[in-house]
Amino acid sequence: MDLRIKGLGGVDPRGLPLPNGTEVTVGVDRMLGDRRVPQGASGRVVKAEPERDVFDVHIVGVGVVRYARAELVPRKVGQVRYAQRRADAWDAMRPCVVLETTVGSRAWGLATEGSDTDIRGVFAAPLSWTQGLVAPPEDLVNEDGSHTFWAVAKCIKQALRADPNTLEALFVKNARATDEIGQWLLDERDAFVSAEIYGSFGRYATSQLDKLSQNIRLVKHRADVLDWLRKEPSLTLDRIAEKLAKISPRANATEADAHLAAKQYIKQLYRSMHDQGLLPRNEFDALVEFATSNDATGLELPRELRPKNAYNLLRLIVTATEWLRTGTPEFEVRGDFRAKLFAIKKGEVPLEDILAEAEALTEPLAKAWESTKLPKRADVERADRLLRRVNDEVARRWVHRVEGPFGRGAPEPPVAAWDD
Repeated sequence: MDLRIKGLGGVDPRGLPLPNGTEVTVGVDRMLGDRRVPQGASGRVVKAEPERDVFDVHIVGVGVVRYARAELVPRKVGQVRYAQRRADAWDAMRPCVVLETTVGSRAWGLATEGSDTDIRGVFAAPLSWTQGLVAPPEDLVNEDGSHTFWAVAKCIKQALRADPNTLEALFVKNARATDEIGQWLLDERDAFVSAEIYGSFGRYATSQLDKLSQNIRLVKHRADVLDWLRKEPSLTLDRIAEKLAKISPRANATEADAHLAAKQYIKQLYRSMHDQGLLPRNEFDALVEFATSNDATGLELPRELRPKNAYNLLRLIVTATEWLRTGTPEFEVRGDFRAKLFAIKKGEVPLEDILAEAEALTEPLAKAWESTKLPKRADVERADRLLRRVNDEVARRWVHRVEGPFGRGAPEPPVAAWDD
């Protein structure tokens, strides 16, 4: 049994939020072209637009189907509880946000007409939320995931580790304090800056781009395997592995080792596709069925190989290099580099060229790190003083019943109860 926020029992699952990734059961029949998707089918939410009452659900073996909220029910009790807790925390603590920032492509100067607006920021929990058995939330997230706010302590700890998302939220030009506490964070944000951005921004991005290089080969192998099965559905797992071993550039000591490695890759392939909801079973015969279906012709690239991910990694390397070199953070990109990132985002640049560009940027990144004037580590003592100051202020407003969300107008704290 776990402690929970009282009030979950009796909640209508049809009224709960459904964030992306939630497994759901559909409550109505739906036609997708000439195909009937029956009531009771299972899937996973891949896009949520609650303000329009639109939820795109990937149905196993069918594809993406659109539903209204009232037509969907979360499949698992744990997901119902999680969704309820997240929604309750959002509703209660939203007035306690002290800092808001627009991040992502709109802060980088890379937004297009269809770009999302991503908001990040910081909130403080009223004193009454920190004194009971139920721990206060460390994150506030709205239903579609476009708004995320971190608790002050979590934000500070992340910033001390030079977390890119946190430092971006603190340093982009549109960062806006909505309370005196938020302004303190902005005034002290230099305490979080250190040469460790070399690793958290730059080396992280180059390592991810190295993985992309490996994944290019794996995606080519996926296309080969599906093509072979489409043409000859009778091929066995061993026969497919034999064909794959002959074209794989991976070095192996013996033919038997090459065959085993190819066989393991195929098993990983259908396991991964099952986890993505593309296959109804984690079995080779399900991969064969998929290869001979219409779904196989429109198979999307894995998320890590999409242009959006590649261009963001390249942006991180350049951002880290310039910050290390000049000592000044700049998240908005300009000039030729901006044009290049737009081309990558649109899919106009082959991934191999992006990888070559990243390789050429590693030397300037290393030189900037070697000569940087940024401190080796963040100022943890200054950060500690900041957190204590925030906590003292939150306590002061509660004790003196100051007007506002931390005093007289504080949201009611959660009530502890057993979660049976």
